[in-house]
Amino acid sequence: MSSFGQKLLRRKFVDLSSVTNTQLARCLTTLDLTALGIGSTLGAGIYVVAGQVAKEKAGPAVTISFLIAALASVLAGLCYAEFGARVPKTGSAYVYSYVTVGEFVAFIIGWNLILEYVIGTASVARAWSSYFDSLVDKVIQNFFKDNMPMDIPGFSSYPDFFALGITLLLAVILAVGVKESSTFNNIFTGVNLLVVTYVIICGFFKVDIHNWQLKPSELPGNGTDSGSGGFMPFGFSGMMSGAATCFYAFVGFDCIATTGEEVKNPQKAIPISIVISLIAIFVAYFGISAVMTLMCPYYLLDEDAPLPDVFDRVGWGVARYIIAVGAICGLSTSLLGAMFPLPRVIYAMASDGIVFRSLATINERFKTPLIATIISGIFAGVMAMMFDLSELVDMMSIGTLLAYTLVGVCVLLLRYRVTVMKTTSDADDSSINHSSSDDCDVISPKRSPIHESDPLVGDTSYKVWLKAMIRCEESQPTALTEKLAQFNVILICMIIIVLSFVLIFAEENLANTEGWAITIVAVLVLSIIFLLYSIRIQPENTQKVSFKVPLLPVLPVLSVFVNIYLMLKLSSATWIRFGVWMFLGFLIYFSYGIWHSTGSEPNLEEYVLLADTPTPSSPSSDLLSGSDDSLFDGETVRRSRDKDVEKTASLPDTKK
Repeated sequence: MSSFGQKLLRRKFVDLSSVTNTQLARCLTTLDLTALGIGSTLGAGIYVVAGQVAKEKAGPAVTISFLIAALASVLAGLCYAEFGARVPKTGSAYVYSYVTVGEFVAFIIGWNLILEYVIGTASVARAWSSYFDSLVDKVIQNFFKDNMPMDIPGFSSYPDFFALGITLLLAVILAVGVKESSTFNNIFTGVNLLVVTYVIICGFFKVDIHNWQLKPSELPGNGTDSGSGGFMPFGFSGMMSGAATCFYAFVGFDCIATTGEEVKNPQKAIPISIVISLIAIFVAYFGISAVMTLMCPYYLLDEDAPLPDVFDRVGWGVARYIIAVGAICGLSTSLLGAMFPLPRVIYAMASDGIVFRSLATINERFKTPLIATIISGIFAGVMAMMFDLSELVDMMSIGTLLAYTLVGVCVLLLRYRVTVMKTTSDADDSSINHSSSDDCDVISPKRSPIHESDPLVGDTSYKVWLKAMIRCEESQPTALTEKLAQFNVILICMIIIVLSFVLIFAEENLANTEGWAITIVAVLVLSIIFLLYSIRIQPENTQKVSFKVPLLPVLPVLSVFVNIYLMLKLSSATWIRFGVWMFLGFLIYFSYGIWHSTGSEPNLEEYVLLADTPTPSSPSSDLLSGSDDSLFDGETVRRSRDKDVEKTASLPDTKK
């Protein structure tokens, strides 16, 4: 059981000196990444979601809903940006969690990213097909309903072969080459931004501020179904509910972080492009929602195609066709942004052996993961053909939020850890020692100074922990400060889960909560503040990185809270589907991945495991007794360690 547990906790550290060594083509620039982030996000949200939220949940306050959603996305984006600077490897949050948490958690994150991108691709393909069909008076839908109807609960009413064809065509474009697909994305994103700019500028000539000041008497049915009028017709709760929906309109920027091995300068390009793309996306959403609600009363908006309908109402019918071009381009780039990361996450997982290694094959001609691209395209296309948009969207959120949560946790863990990712130049200074015995190269970790107060060495009173939690005198991370930070992060996550449950229950049972909910919330918040202070006073890792999350540890913890709260707001049906997906993933991992993982091999090619671990005080310590096998596996490595112990024991005391 101990050996099995160690396999689940195997961690990998990227050798930064080999960052440029990749089979993938390094051809993407900061402009390409920014266009990819904008294009993957600025699609269905701006042409559909904005109108739906304004009409049903927030009214004109949809502008504030987008602001709140943007702030929440920026928190996750900053965490992604730091990891993109630290670990410029293909795989996004999968690699990040592998570096900081362990193999099992990394598999869970990678498996959920696959779910997110597959459903994202399928849902946008279905939306693309439906929008195009609406422009031709629903000819496609009527034809298939008449000739190939499907009457199966949970499935679409007809097979959408058009959505399948769109997805397969995009898979072929991605398989041909990254540069060609990024050029396609840049052109369509440019057209989309031009149309958005056209809508905002032209719309401001037709705005009427009175539409933000409607009285209840002006609403249909005296406001029974349309709120109370004004700027916040559905109140503060409606605005926050709208923000939860608008948050999903920002999903997609994380695809930037999956391109680490295809970017010319990943450590600078990834953080810059994430921040710029999020700012541009918010400006577009804010401008469109403001113009839309100022041009037309919110209760009259068309839920399916609000922008063309708004311009029709003011007598600008020609704008309908211009907006249609922008919608097609926007949905096309969203489709590309959803599918672009999918084969790359599969490639990263297959390269590590935790899913089938054949999926990591790189085509010699196109320099792309061809097999992974084609298989993922077929999978997403079949889902787009068989399922309705509503069923697809319900499953998309949970994987995204879980990935965002783990990235925020990983940022905290990595900042306060003793271990440092080193280059092979550092390894020359005895970080990597090659053993001449057993014809095996053994990577020997470099040791950091040990402190007598560390709970990992000898018997230590709990008072040492309590003292370190409120007053830390170290300037560099030690084993004690690292364990304290980890302990505090785990406690914060547990408290956030409880706090989210309490808030959701109080929100749904507002009349019966009285004062007990306020008391519980106050105690939980004060506990989080104390733990944040305890984390803040611990020494941080001093490794130089081109970008770091500011205001640590507050911003990552805020990101974790928002994501966990939104996850718990999801329906029970979504959690059941999520459980089925995870069950399939565990079957693959425990039957194949755990036994074929790169971490189980003594010679690691892509990753160099360089860890600063405390020097054992005696041969009976954890490292020499074999508990450090989470880093290396294999009888050869253990035999080599035993010989090192024998050599050390034979040395004079002064040389030991």
